[in-house]
Amino acid sequence: MPASTTRRATRPRTTASSATGGPSGPRRAAILGGNRIPFARANGKYAKASNQDMLTTALEGLVARFGLAGERIGEVAAGAVLKHSRDFNLTREAVLGSSLAATTPGYDVQQACGTSLETTILVANKIALGQVESGIAGGVDSASDAPIAVSEGLRKALLRANAARTPVDRAKAFAAVRPGHLVPSAPRNVEPRTGSPWATTWRSPPRSGASGGRPRTS
Repeated sequence: MPASTTRRATRPRTTASSATGGPSGPRRAAILGGNRIPFARANGKYAKASNQDMLTTALEGLVARFGLAGERIGEVAAGAVLKHSRDFNLTREAVLGSSLAATTPGYDVQQACGTSLETTILVANKIALGQVESGIAGGVDSASDAPIAVSEGLRKALLRANAARTPVDRAKAFAAVRPGHLVPSAPRNVEPRTGSPWATTWRSPPRSGASGGRPRTS
């Protein structure tokens, strides 16, 4: 899915309200506009683009569209489901790579098949409660730049080698590596515990024994 961003802001109410909503209740939030990069097939035009590249591009396009260069807004909430370890602070890095003021807060949200929707709800709720005046919500995912990781066996061997105090202990750690440990671990579009596809499980109705039937997050 290409990166997309949406700008939200408060809309004046006809009745008075305080910064926390006031006696008239929560403030109204409105979507003022959006921006996205075009869809493209996996391993095509975006084959060499990372999640950060795509999210930053979509964010910068929104900044240009609304003349927000140098502005500090309430917050930017975005994220991706499949991320490299280097993307632990993905949204904040996208903010720093854009023309927004560097003091603009940015944080990640991760929900299978619903990151953009969830961030939009979060920003809208904060606006309604008076916690922020405006914000940007979005999401991004790439099937071309999948976060392929090392196997669990190799990971543990590397950790033991790193913790080793002597060359002999380090050699023992590496000696424990088996050919099967060299097979990379590719991400899968399923819940690790149930094996069910994300696209169906997060929308599934409440089941007996489920935790309230709430949407599942990855």
